[in-house]
Amino acid sequence: MKKDIEKIDELIKEALTQEEAKFYDELGEQNVLEKFGGVFKGRMAWLAVIMNIMNLVIFGLLIYCVVQFFDTEVIAELIKWGVGICVCFVFMGMIKLYLWMQMDKNDVLRELKRLELQISALAHKK
Repeated sequence: MKKDIEKIDELIKEALTQEEAKFYDELGEQNVLEKFGGVFKGRMAWLAVIMNIMNLVIFGLLIYCVVQFFDTEVIAELIKWGVGICVCFVFMGMIKLYLWMQMDKNDVLRELKRLELQISALAHKK
C-alpha cells in the first residue's frame, strides 16, 4: 500500500511544474510538534494563545485547590476543594480537546489541498 502511494506521489510530481511540486512537498505529513505549531499560525492563532494562557491559569488554580484539599480536615471544605479540582480538570481537558480538534482540522485542510493539487495536475495532464 505504501509503495502505491509513493508511486502516485511520483506521478503527480512529474505532472506538476517545479513550483507546484515544491508546494506539494510542503503539504506532506507532519509530526505532532509541527501540528501543534500549526495551531499558532493563521487567523485563529490569537485564540490558541489565549486558550493556552487560560490553561496555565487553570493549572495554577488546580494546584491551589489540591494544596487546599490536603490542608483541610473539614468534610464540607474537602468536598468544595474536590469539586474545584474536578472542574479544573474538566476545563483543562476541554481546552486540550479544542487544540487537538484544531490540529485535526489543519490535517483535513492539508489533505484537501493535496487533493486539489492532484486534481489540477490530472486536469493539466489531459
